[in-house]
Amino acid sequence: MMKKLAVSGAALGLLMGTTASFAQGMDEITVAYFLEWPMPFEYAKQMGIYEEEMGVTINWRAFDTGTAMSAAMASGDVQIAVSQGVPPFVVATSAGQDLQAIDVAVSYSDNDNCVVHESLEIDASNVADLEGSRVGVPIGTAAHYGFLRQMEHFGIDVDSLEVVDMAPADSAAALAQGSLDMACGWGGALRRMLEHGNVLLTGAEKQDLGIYVFDVTSAPASFVEEEPELVASFLAVTAEMNAMWNSGEHTDEMLPVIARDAGMDEDATAATLAGFVFPSVDEQLSSAWFGGGTQSFLLEVGNFFVETGNLDSARDSYEGAVNTRPLQMVQDGM
Repeated sequence: MMKKLAVSGAALGLLMGTTASFAQGMDEITVAYFLEWPMPFEYAKQMGIYEEEMGVTINWRAFDTGTAMSAAMASGDVQIAVSQGVPPFVVATSAGQDLQAIDVAVSYSDNDNCVVHESLEIDASNVADLEGSRVGVPIGTAAHYGFLRQMEHFGIDVDSLEVVDMAPADSAAALAQGSLDMACGWGGALRRMLEHGNVLLTGAEKQDLGIYVFDVTSAPASFVEEEPELVASFLAVTAEMNAMWNSGEHTDEMLPVIARDAGMDEDATAATLAGFVFPSVDEQLSSAWFGGGTQSFLLEVGNFFVETGNLDSARDSYEGAVNTRPLQMVQDGM
């Protein structure tokens, strides 16, 4: 197993403390997102609402993992990453990359998990039988964090497993072929995994253990500082799309568009979205999230990775890794 998360692709810029510089008055930006990860913002993406409201050209670039998003932001190729998992964000900021979380993109305890192949007939009652198994895990992601926490809970020594760093789509295929005993991932890949096995803990059971799963929208601190109105405008459109979806009054209009953009059929899209929670701007600025809860959880994740030998050191505080100014601008009506 890779013992240090920094050996991922994100390390190219992180360990050098790379911070991209952005000029004022940008007329084009690149935004990272995930395929097979349906979210309300994709309606605005497809309909050109972001460009209309922000007055810039947006290049949308799909990624497989949050660690790859970090690397792209470190190199200056990406200015905003939508729905970056907390663990890759923590890894990047712990290693010196000056990223900031600018909103809570989505909370989803049931849409990120690990699946044991059905042939093993392993569940929570006999997890010890996992020892010696081959597991596909996207290192440095929310799925990786959840995997480590679950193994800790069940008393399984990770060193007793053969852990392979794999993107969820690849590990889903490997699980189906029988070349993996367990696979961890999210979204469409997770649904495909579940066709061939079972989870050890449900989303609710994970939350009871303090295993929270949510993503942030992140961006380089220099970009947020130099383009606050542009960032706030992006978040305002995102918040509007979330409110439209949360109302339940625009489902018929939004669902087919979101499904098309996510590369999924409508049934699968609806099923995935049913397990997602999109907090409002007011909720995000409350003590549960950016008012202190998120900062505390970032520190918890960083310390856990250090304790498990997956990270050399965590920051003393992640207060500076959360920037509430853009959301406050949205709350104040820009």
